[in-house]
Amino acid sequence: MIDLNAASVDPLETLPGIGQVRADATVRYWGQVGPFESVEEVTNVSGIGLATYENIRELVTVCDGR
Repeated sequence: MIDLNAASVDPLETLPGIGQVRADATVRYWGQVGPFESVEEVTNVSGIGLATYENIRELVTVCDGR
């Protein structure tokens, strides 16, 4: 499981449908908005829609990023 609130770009890039651009956007989102409160919130990241979310939801988790 990859923690969306702790992962750097490298582990995020290993997820299906997440390349460097989406991994960068995920890390940037966390930096600007704060920790993800739920796995579903990853769909707020630019370029990550429902199809990508469905492919990664069993592979990611969200721990308290504070």
